Amino acid sequence: MSDDVILKAVNVSKQYRLGTVGTGTLSHDLNRFWAKIRGKEDPYLKIGAVNDRSAAATSDYVWAIKDINFEVKRGEILGIIGKNGAGKSTLLKILSRVTSPTTGSIKTKGRIASLLEVGTGMHPELTGRENVYLNGAILGMTKTEIASKIDEIVEFSGCQMYIDTPVKRYSSGMRVRLGFAVAAFLEPDILVVDEVLAVGDAEFQKKAIGKMQDISNTSGRTVLFVSHNMGSIQQLCTRCLLLEDGSVLYDGESSVAIDKYLSSGLSNFESELVSQFLQNQNDEVFNLKAVSIYQKDVDHKVFYSNMPIVVSFKYEVLKSTLGLRIGFDLYDFKSGVVLWRTYHDDLSEEIVALEDGDQYLQVEIPYNLLKAGSYALKPIASIHNLRWIINDDEFVYLFDVENTSGVDSVYTGYRPGVIMPGLKWNVLRD
Repeated sequence: MSDDVILKAVNVSKQYRLGTVGTGTLSHDLNRFWAKIRGKEDPYLKIGAVNDRSAAATSDYVWAIKDINFEVKRGEILGIIGKNGAGKSTLLKILSRVTSPTTGSIKTKGRIASLLEVGTGMHPELTGRENVYLNGAILGMTKTEIASKIDEIVEFSGCQMYIDTPVKRYSSGMRVRLGFAVAAFLEPDILVVDEVLAVGDAEFQKKAIGKMQDISNTSGRTVLFVSHNMGSIQQLCTRCLLLEDGSVLYDGESSVAIDKYLSSGLSNFESELVSQFLQNQNDEVFNLKAVSIYQKDVDHKVFYSNMPIVVSFKYEVLKSTLGLRIGFDLYDFKSGVVLWRTYHDDLSEEIVALEDGDQYLQVEIPYNLLKAGSYALKPIASIHNLRWIINDDEFVYLFDVENTSGVDSVYTGYRPGVIMPGLKWNVLRD
């Protein structure tokens, strides 16, 4: 390997046997042994199905990954993406030396730290502090080196209160926090992270991504990052491997790899939306100026249940964008239950782009639908579920409804439930 290449995979493949049998049967082992003493190739390497989890098995063996070749340079952050079952985790286990390849070889320089699943390397009976020392020792660090880093590790993990408590009492998110902090701060040459950040909360994910960028930019260390969060991949990785059915479908720029991944299996229209999303994901396309909730020709603060309630949006479309959707979530304020979500184009048979400029949207909540009570309305805007533009609790509007229809008092008294639909019933006779 050249000096700037820190990891190299050459024709790496991994074969597994399907079914309830483990590595093989006695007859298969004897066949392998007979082939070996004659200097022949393992006969079972010539067979095996493609790793397509949705297809019916056609062989007793499957290639989880097949003929993977790539190099990673020092200081590079490589993203690895693909559908479930594409071979991502198998590849990382081989790179981390958790398992060995069936064929091919992995060449690395320096120490590798892996975070492959929640609780990796953590002993449940040991405390968080003891697990830090245990993991450091496994990585080849001396006790003095670990002691010099432990305060930073604990602070970054946010588990100060529980650091001297056995890990078995940690939540899954706390285990991920501590495990990532250990792997990141004990200075491995290669850090391998497999989807575990999805368990952490939004604050920790942001810290973890910043830390991975920092250790790559300032320390020249390498990161291999697997995730289904394309936003994180786009933000963090300059290069991506796209795996499909155990093989490398694409190796190159992250934006192109994400485009290919998101577009696989989509219609032409959906592919167009994805392409637009990738090109314009940082552009400002929509500005909400005002939201008003009122009843026509009535001046009061509490709305009447026997009259429609009008919701009006004033907004500006800064850039005409296909698939831009505007709507709101309506909550029962006391219980926090979402009563419904509605978009302006719910009843439209085709998706069109809103024109540029200032515009209004109005929608009516039918009379006698809402019961007496308090409600919260949260405006939302998105680009065809690919990108949230507004989905923030900061923009919440509260209003009250007073029962003026008399429905609750006729015959039955109080009616349970959070809404009061005016359903039309028919009496049918034979």
